[in-house]
Amino acid sequence: MTKLNVGLVGAGYLGTIHARLIAGQDVNWTGVYDKLPERREKVAADFNGKPVASLEKLLADSDCIVVAAATSAHYETAKIALNEGKHVFLEKPITTTPEEGAEIVKLAQDKGLVLQVGHVERFNRAFRALGDDYPQPKFVEAHRLSQFKPRGTDVAVVLDLMIHDLDLILKMMGEFPSRIDASGVAVISEEADIANARLTFPSGGVANVTASRISANPMRKLRMFAADSYIALDFATGSTQVFKLAGADEENVPGTLMLGEIDKGAVKRHILMASPQAPEGNAILMEQEGFFKAIQTGTPPPVTGLDGLNALKVATEILKKIGTTEVPTGRD
Repeated sequence: MTKLNVGLVGAGYLGTIHARLIAGQDVNWTGVYDKLPERREKVAADFNGKPVASLEKLLADSDCIVVAAATSAHYETAKIALNEGKHVFLEKPITTTPEEGAEIVKLAQDKGLVLQVGHVERFNRAFRALGDDYPQPKFVEAHRLSQFKPRGTDVAVVLDLMIHDLDLILKMMGEFPSRIDASGVAVISEEADIANARLTFPSGGVANVTASRISANPMRKLRMFAADSYIALDFATGSTQVFKLAGADEENVPGTLMLGEIDKGAVKRHILMASPQAPEGNAILMEQEGFFKAIQTGTPPPVTGLDGLNALKVATEILKKIGTTEVPTGRD
């Protein structure tokens, strides 16, 4: 199979990580473009790459690009690349506004090109351990808390942190919320530093999502409750626990531990616990591998442009509820 020619746009924090991983893959790294010459030159030197002085030059030498630039640059960069027939990986959020995102998604579809969005928690061990074997939850509770870091305070915590959980919840629910309620407070920056949202779905499911970047103790946990089951994910440790009610004849299910029994109701049931595991792996590397595979095989990418657009739509509605009238431009 012919090697892909891969270009990188953005040489900031995330761009540096992407550069290191691209340089280690079986692809031709065509170079890195950043509007700041010193940044592109440093990343190129650190990972045996080539600094490129313009996006046009990078696209001319590339089959696809990974965009890790500021969110405000996503729309124009993706639009130019797609019109040039290049596949695009965009870090999250997909664009600054849902209108821009919708245009990019449609353009990729019309051109028959791969558009993937970097919602990295899809590749976390905790989420991967579920496979596709999870019920549509009736109630979800997510907490994503971090300690204060100056980097990132130019965007609301909804786009900085909460959007990770919004993407996962939309994936599991399989539908768009019919109602969104939210509140947030700007404590140490000009944008909301702590936010809570309650999402109600047409099927009756509810999600309560909290994100903070001013917490003393970091936390990245998601819990979901469905009929006869409870699932707890810890994204910081990559651990997964599944508790479920099972019939009396299921007490010896391989890979499970019986915690007790419930004799109320028409039939006796057992409480079973399992701790499914997924292999260790670098989540960003797996993102890239999924993107490259989608291009080479003609299959949908792991996180589609529509996935990224839906997460941004919900995040934007949350920002409106909080009282943020403009979506911040993001960072790289």
